[in-house]
Amino acid sequence: MGDDLLDALADGAVLAGADGRVTAVNATARRMLGVSDGIGKLLEDVLTLRDHEGRDWCSHNRPYAGLPTRTAVPEQPWLLPDGTEVLVVARLHRAALSEPVSTVAVSLRSGRGRARLDRERSDLVATVAHELRSPLTGVKGFVQALLNRWDQLNDDQKKLMLTTVAADSDRLTRLIAELLDIARIDTGRLQLYPRPVDAAVLVRRVVDSVGAGTSRALELTVADAVPEVLVDPDKLTQVVTNLVENAVRHGEGTVRVRLEPADPAAEGPGVRLTVEDEGEGISPEMRRRVFTKFWTGGRGGGSGLGLYLVHGLVRAHGGTVAIEDAEGGGARIVVLLPAGEFAD
Repeated sequence: MGDDLLDALADGAVLAGADGRVTAVNATARRMLGVSDGIGKLLEDVLTLRDHEGRDWCSHNRPYAGLPTRTAVPEQPWLLPDGTEVLVVARLHRAALSEPVSTVAVSLRSGRGRARLDRERSDLVATVAHELRSPLTGVKGFVQALLNRWDQLNDDQKKLMLTTVAADSDRLTRLIAELLDIARIDTGRLQLYPRPVDAAVLVRRVVDSVGAGTSRALELTVADAVPEVLVDPDKLTQVVTNLVENAVRHGEGTVRVRLEPADPAAEGPGVRLTVEDEGEGISPEMRRRVFTKFWTGGRGGGSGLGLYLVHGLVRAHGGTVAIEDAEGGGARIVVLLPAGEFAD
C-alpha cells in the first residue's frame, strides 16, 4: 500500500517487516506516537505504547513469537506517550504456516468512541435504575400494605391501592417497551407493523389520557379532512404520548395540540402534528441536543430518553420532527408523517 493510501486512513497504521523493523508509518500514527518518521527503527522503539502497569505492547504481545497458527493480536486498550487511550489491534502475516512472521500490521484507533459508549451505557443503567425505582417502590408499598392490613381496609381503600398499583405497573411496562425500542433503534433492528390509522382518533385518545392525569390545560384542535396515515399504531401512540407529556412536564401554561393535513406542495401528502407550550422555549443552539440521549433541559426532570425515542420512531416511519418557536413564546414541536409508503 502506498504512503498516500496509508495517510488517507482514519486510523493509525504501523507496518514492520520480518526483521522487526518498521517499513511504514502513516500520518495518523505519527501524530499519535509523536514520531517524525520511524522508518527503519525497531517496532518497539516506534510503537511506544504502555498499559496501566507500565508494560509495553511489543514485549507483552510478542508479535513475532507464538504458534505458527497465530494470525492476529486482538484489540486491546493501550496508552500513548501523552496518556491518551487508544485501541490497538494487529495482523500477523506469514507466507505459510511453516514460515516466520513476514509482516506485522498494527492499527491504532482513538479510544474516545469506546469511552463515550461506556459512558452512555453507564448513564443508561443509572437512568433505568432511577426510572424503575419510583413505580416499583409504589407497587411494593401498596402491595405490602394490602397484605398486612387487608382486614382493616375498606373496599374503597383497597380499590384505590389496587388502582395505583395498576397505574404504576402500566408505567413500568411502558418504560420497558421504550427501552427495548431505543435499543432496537440504536442497533437498526426496530420492526414496524404498519397499517392505515385514523390519526385523529389516536391523537384524541392520547390527549384525553394525558389530560386525565394532569391539572395542566390541554387544548386539541383537529382540522377537517385529516388523511389516514400508514403507521404502526403502537409506535405512533408512543410518539404522541411522549410529545404531550414532555410539553406538560417542561413547559408552562396551556399545552396546545393540533393535527392537520400536511401541505401537499411543500411537504407532500401526509399529516402535521404540532405540540406547543407557553414555557421558555428552546434556544436555536440547543435544538440539536434535544433529540439526543439523556437531554433533560427544563425543570421537569424525566429520563431524557423520550425525545430521542420520538426522533427515532418518526424517522423510522419516513417522517421528520423539528423544533420551532411558538407564537406566544414557548416551544413548538412539529412532526410530519407521510400518508403513503415508508421511506427505506
